[in-house]
Amino acid sequence: MSGFVRLSADGDGQLEDWGRMPSDELIAGTGQQYGHLWLDDAYTGLLVGVWACSPMTGRMGPWSTNEVMLLLEGSVTIDHADGSSLDVKAGEAFFIPKGTVCSWRQEGDLKKFFVIHSDSSGLASENPAALRAQKIDGALPFAPAQGPDAALLEGPAPVCREATAFTDLTGRLTTGLWSASPYRRQAIAFPHHELMHIIEGAVTLSDDKGREETFVAGDTCFVPKGATVGWASTAPVLKLFASFTPSV
Repeated sequence: MSGFVRLSADGDGQLEDWGRMPSDELIAGTGQQYGHLWLDDAYTGLLVGVWACSPMTGRMGPWSTNEVMLLLEGSVTIDHADGSSLDVKAGEAFFIPKGTVCSWRQEGDLKKFFVIHSDSSGLASENPAALRAQKIDGALPFAPAQGPDAALLEGPAPVCREATAFTDLTGRLTTGLWSASPYRRQAIAFPHHELMHIIEGAVTLSDDKGREETFVAGDTCFVPKGATVGWASTAPVLKLFASFTPSV
């Protein structure tokens, strides 16, 4: 992948049959899966894609990856080992840290965008019993954030704010909310992988070949590391982000 891409719920018409979930991972249902990957980087353990699944309940156990998810259709309840639970419905975003002891319970069909980091570093939480699935929403506290390099701006500098929801133990995967006042930035080689879901406002992304595409509230895109991307917004933007910076 060389440039930014708009993510679609049907996987650009390329949803593949990923088969049923293994029976030893299920308590109920068949867990028939379909999906599509826009990024599958075996070296870093990073996956970006869309996943659809029939009703099922998974067995309680440690979550095997760090995963950030945006529900597109359906709803799910994440049950934790201590008896607490998290209910998530379509339109909401959440994350599950690697090692969280939990089970996945969905009563109907479900579809989601996901960013997964498998994390082969061997790092483990000092308090695994405290790990929980959590939502990424406006209740998070925002703080001032560094804006784009002034030398790249075509106009006034924006006011940026960020609310970090989760950073994995490697420090490479981060998710949360980010906002900025209107600004225009020249196209640059993007410094990390990033999934962006526009919550408010609109932004036009451009590349060095003259391509331009506008993303409005409700749209989701993925920008791979190294892609040449410019930014132009004429109104305030609020986005959900999940970014990953490879170690090299």
